Amino acid sequence: MTTPFPILFEDGEALVIDKPAGLPLDRPRAGGPSLEDRLDALRFGFQRPPAAVHRLDRDTSGCLLLARHPKALKRFAAAFEARQVEKRYLGIVAGAVAEEAGTIALSLAKISSARDGWRMIVARKGKPAVTHWRRLATLGGVTLVEFRPETGRTHQIRVHAAHAFGHALLGDPVYGSGPAPAGGAARTMLHAAGLTVPREGKDPILAVAPLPADFAALGFTDG
Repeated sequence: MTTPFPILFEDGEALVIDKPAGLPLDRPRAGGPSLEDRLDALRFGFQRPPAAVHRLDRDTSGCLLLARHPKALKRFAAAFEARQVEKRYLGIVAGAVAEEAGTIALSLAKISSARDGWRMIVARKGKPAVTHWRRLATLGGVTLVEFRPETGRTHQIRVHAAHAFGHALLGDPVYGSGPAPAGGAARTMLHAAGLTVPREGKDPILAVAPLPADFAALGFTDG
């Protein structure tokens, strides 16, 4: 049976898929493809389709955990809430990053306006957000950075990168300058490269998503 996405991990309670960039999790109001429309093809004999445990932005590629039954969904969601899940992201920052590594601890809040829509901002009274990062390589004036977020706030890595580095992620239309010129980036360059989910009495869920072609096209490798 063909599958709509590469399967990175599979057992009786979980699937981890390699979500492609450009695919939203929920069905857009204006129509178009979504993960929601393809979950039934991921049942693989189960009575119910799997459910996404966490969120990835439309542009973000890589590891997405799906629970195959309600009890697993509840356990996995609790692990995310308790910050027990290890998440590794790769992002391309649209500029040089001077330091080798660090931790960004900046609280985030949501704002919105009729003209500009909604976005996240750094706010003293916002929700705490912590991201650890490490510079991996710089090529052609842009930098590959590894991010390991402790928290899972909306747009956390995107806002933290723009605020801490003075450069947004390459291609980011909200916190940066949007799609790069020809030969650059057609999307926000963020990839969920790895996921580790502990489980009581079982081996942890371990998943690694290969580096996307658009990252490799800029000359970067993972490792």
